[in-house]
Amino acid sequence: MTYDAIVLAGGAARRLGGADKPALPVGGRSLLDRVLAACADATATVVVGTRRPTARPVRWALEDPPGGGPVAALDAGLRATTAELVLVLSADLPFLDRDTVRALLAAASADPGDGALLRDPEGRDQPLVAAYRAEPLRREAALLAAEHGRLGGLPLRVLTAELRLATVTAAEPLASFDCDTWEDLAAARARIREHGSVLEQWIIAAKNELGIDVDVDITTLLDVARDAAHGVARPAAPLTTFLVGYAAARAEAAGADPAQAVAEASRKAAELALRWAAEAQPPHPEETGSG
Repeated sequence: MTYDAIVLAGGAARRLGGADKPALPVGGRSLLDRVLAACADATATVVVGTRRPTARPVRWALEDPPGGGPVAALDAGLRATTAELVLVLSADLPFLDRDTVRALLAAASADPGDGALLRDPEGRDQPLVAAYRAEPLRREAALLAAEHGRLGGLPLRVLTAELRLATVTAAEPLASFDCDTWEDLAAARARIREHGSVLEQWIIAAKNELGIDVDVDITTLLDVARDAAHGVARPAAPLTTFLVGYAAARAEAAGADPAQAVAEASRKAAELALRWAAEAQPPHPEETGSG
């Protein structure tokens, strides 16, 4: 599905003491990079705000006037995009995922109206977690500029009030969770480290840092590490997983599917570890030939 993404990364962050909110880290990645990862397949991504380092290339734009609020920022983003469908996101959504983005885009494409926005678990609509048809957005922005003589300082609701928008409820209930305060940031960081999600979040962060995009079967790799640690020696666990990754990379370079290459290398390493461990057991009578 073809779309452009507009990420609003401006604002004064007054409740954060003026901190550079999009650059604040959660789970080892900036809030902005976490949002950019959720829309990595956008044809063009425009970030409206002050330039800052990002994990992937983006286009930059500034609202007029700088700090003029979400309507002015959205207008600046629209001027830098060409797709008929635009994904509009705030830059402080640590738990936004690709499934939610896909659901919004699918709903906006299927609905005869002007787009689709996320409805959070409390029943509130989130216009900065939404997919819009670009033409109605541009039309409303032009009408507001003609009526008010400016877009700066206008609340977002005046832009979306006349739009016909479908609503989407995300499978991930935290998809719309945003970080407006230090308490929000602390809560996000704590949730990242919860037992049920910490490994997945770490793998995502590590892949992002290393510049790789491959499906990781966490269970399989942990089983390999366990077998190597128990059957050989504790240091064998990290060394074995490194060797699995190296072997998978060589197989991928030779044309193999990355996920299959990891699975095959893991299988071979696990079987070797089990054979190694078996040799530590007392010989079976059949092996010695004694009866």
